[in-house]
Amino acid sequence: MPLVRIAVPTHIASAAIAYISDAVHNSMVKTFNVPAKDRFQIFSRHAPNELVVAPEYLGIEHSPNVVLIQITCNEGRTLEMKKSLFAAIAESVLIGGVIRAEDVVVSLVEVNKENWSFGNGIAQYAV
Repeated sequence: MPLVRIAVPTHIASAAIAYISDAVHNSMVKTFNVPAKDRFQIFSRHAPNELVVAPEYLGIEHSPNVVLIQITCNEGRTLEMKKSLFAAIAESVLIGGVIRAEDVVVSLVEVNKENWSFGNGIAQYAV
């Protein structure tokens, strides 16, 4: 169960946010073995002084449309799966004409399975 936090600038339209939501989720289903019904996302909008990203980093130039995506997920996925996920998200968002691939910043936070509770105060994955 990945938990996805997506930070966008305030000027990004609601329709674009819906597209980004689908692009991220569909990319995880396609490359990360995430079940289609396993969708947990949190969006936040930020004013320019609240979403601060280096204008250029590692040779990549970021525009004011930069989107930060943080995915908290279980440990265990391969490096190739991670690379595929990053590429799929950037490509999906780009194809939709919503955000440039250069403006899609993704971070993975890997946790042990027992660190989740899906309700009722139970650690459903704890063995």
